[in-house]
Amino acid sequence: MSRIRSIDLTFGAMFVCLMAIGANITVWFPFLAIPIGGASVPLSLQTFFAILAGFMLGKRLGAFAIITYILVGASGVPIFAGLQGGPFALISPTGGFIISFVFIAYASGWISEKFHKESMIGYSLGALAGLILNYVIGVSYMYLAMNTWLNLEISFLIAWAGMVPFLIKDTILSLVAAFFMVQLAKRVPSSWIKARA
Repeated sequence: MSRIRSIDLTFGAMFVCLMAIGANITVWFPFLAIPIGGASVPLSLQTFFAILAGFMLGKRLGAFAIITYILVGASGVPIFAGLQGGPFALISPTGGFIISFVFIAYASGWISEKFHKESMIGYSLGALAGLILNYVIGVSYMYLAMNTWLNLEISFLIAWAGMVPFLIKDTILSLVAAFFMVQLAKRVPSSWIKARA
């Protein structure tokens, strides 16, 4: 693994802040909630920023930045969705999505490292792989939580059905992240965003 540079630590701290902002953007800007089928879907940007962490920092440092975000939130700082903090957020039905952000950053970083830095295909594959892990881990954890310690019986299909509006939104944002990285790679020195093995 390459030596960690000061700019890597700066980007890592930046992504901890961006994850906190992305989790709570509709708290400060309620109009960003998306009306779908009579329901209001909050525009969370955590998946988007977790993907960018993997792209810009690489799989290891990207995952480490997200782990730092989770540890800060679990310690009680209110940086999870809804300005929540503390360990109980991790055992709530949506706790699996928080945990999955680590895997998003690692997977998106790892896959994008296998392709040319300016490849839309490479970035798109990395982003979508991270998104798949996000929902497989998050929905499975939600199903487990609701059917065990919360004693709320739901089927696995119902758990997935409730996530469809969010999945549509996050699929779009994942591809936006890929496009953003392609454009960024053309405009800044490659050493600034060099993914690390």
